[in-house]
Amino acid sequence: MYLTYYGHSCILLEGSRRILVDPFIPSGDAPPDSDLICVTHGHADHLGETVSLKRRTVAPNELAKYLASQGVPAEALNIGGGITFDGVRIIMTPAIHSSWIEDAGGGYYGGPAAGYIIKMDGVTIYHAGDTALFSDMKLIRDLYHPDVALLPIGDRFTMGPDEAMIAASYIGAPLVIPIHYNTWEKIAQDPSAFRHAIEETTDMRVAVLAPGERICIGDANAHQ
Repeated sequence: MYLTYYGHSCILLEGSRRILVDPFIPSGDAPPDSDLICVTHGHADHLGETVSLKRRTVAPNELAKYLASQGVPAEALNIGGGITFDGVRIIMTPAIHSSWIEDAGGGYYGGPAAGYIIKMDGVTIYHAGDTALFSDMKLIRDLYHPDVALLPIGDRFTMGPDEAMIAASYIGAPLVIPIHYNTWEKIAQDPSAFRHAIEETTDMRVAVLAPGERICIGDANAHQ
């Protein structure tokens, strides 16, 4: 499987299927083609181009209803539920955050914010979405045993680097990738310090990815 980071919280997973998460790309580039989109919550910096793409989209229940009203083929989930799409298993996990769909007339409540467990080609990815630290991340470890954890480190609107270090220890994924930082000044962080602190004190590895950077996870040749 390949994972490409497009900045902020947007990633593309490429294996037997192409899964795009939170299609907001800070550079303004068009999102890549995908078989399925997963949206963690209704804020514009995560919803991104979901409406214009009109791809099959997994989203929290209230957000999915809004997307369906905009012509998006939306699949509604709620916390703890899952769906299987062409052999890819997607499970919605809790996130401690707000969710608001900005639209004419003041906007709409977007339902709960969420994260996702995505299981594809024998690899388990945990995308935490926007969240604070919470102790039930230990259950995500015990239930799903993620191979990769994508964790926000920006502070102010999500947990910061110190809290994300604790989150990483709770989740126990061998590979940690920081997200949701340096998009704007208010969430400016030094990811190299985060990487150094984790790799000097644990057996986990941290991959700090530049926007557009692609890495291989698991057996890249299994589905060529």
